[in-house]
Amino acid sequence: MTDEMILVVRRSLFEQLGAFQGLNFDVQHYLPALLARENNFFTPRPAAETNPDLKQIIPYALLVHEGRVLHYVRGKKAGETRLAAKGSVGIGGHMNDGDEHLFALDMDAYLAGVQREVTEELNIQTRFSNHIVALLNDDSNPVGQVHLGVVHIFKLETDQVTKREQMITQLEFLTREELVARRENLESWSQICVDNLERLQANL
Repeated sequence: MTDEMILVVRRSLFEQLGAFQGLNFDVQHYLPALLARENNFFTPRPAAETNPDLKQIIPYALLVHEGRVLHYVRGKKAGETRLAAKGSVGIGGHMNDGDEHLFALDMDAYLAGVQREVTEELNIQTRFSNHIVALLNDDSNPVGQVHLGVVHIFKLETDQVTKREQMITQLEFLTREELVARRENLESWSQICVDNLERLQANL
């Protein structure tokens, strides 16, 4: 069986642009460089998962309706087993080479991939707008050390969303206060986003 091929950049590029911990809202400083075809490439996932010299580019989409944020719990079938049974407010996953066998990705291909990734996991039965609001990095744990998040907010017109994937359980929209109450059970990226919800939504 052929290994899954996923999109990565070299950590050296991330450090050259300016490494940070937590959220960075200067999207225009980072994203064009990360998604320039000469700066990213596809590599087999198994090796990338344990190689901190590479950063896997992961879209992380928060679905928001009238201030409430979609929350779910990752079931035992979660693709990233290190996050199973954790609560999350982010939908997303690895960028794959798909059927095109591309060597790299640009912005248009990335945005199409994000849309595809989210709609594979969720059935969104409403209109929405997609906003890239921040970059997310957490080098405090082994999962975070090999990933770099691109935080999207999908602003929904209604809350008509259902799951497509088995690994998504207990799907519901929660207020900021309800999310704060569950903070200790959230995966680290979701904790960072919940701590900064007001700023993430400030310019929508």
